[in-house]
Amino acid sequence: MESIIKITPSYSILLVEDEEATLELLSIILPKKYHGALLHTAGNGRKGLDLFKTFTPDIVITDFNMPEMSGAHMVDEIRAIKPDTKFIVITGDTGQLALEDSAKKGFSFDHIIVKPVVFQTLFTAIDQCLVEIE
Repeated sequence: MESIIKITPSYSILLVEDEEATLELLSIILPKKYHGALLHTAGNGRKGLDLFKTFTPDIVITDFNMPEMSGAHMVDEIRAIKPDTKFIVITGDTGQLALEDSAKKGFSFDHIIVKPVVFQTLFTAIDQCLVEIE
């Protein structure tokens, strides 16, 4: 007798990035590195927030400067829904000052990665988030 066992992912990641090439590349790499993760993707902060409300992922990886809703505002909205969510913010050099200003205003991020993204740095940040989740 054969049976099918459905394995539910043990954690989920929301990737929010408005640069299509970066979103596509990370959408390919992350599932290969993190086989146990369910990955959701969005092209801007507003769509990211909508996906978060539907799926409540454990980790959110987000660009900082995006159209429709910035990463900082999306993080603030998500923290109100699920305060223990882990956030990895990715920013270009020009976004560093805005990111520091946001931190002064009370926005909190678990990890900040400056573009161009070094994959090992991103993987280390995700691994640290996973340890804290478990």
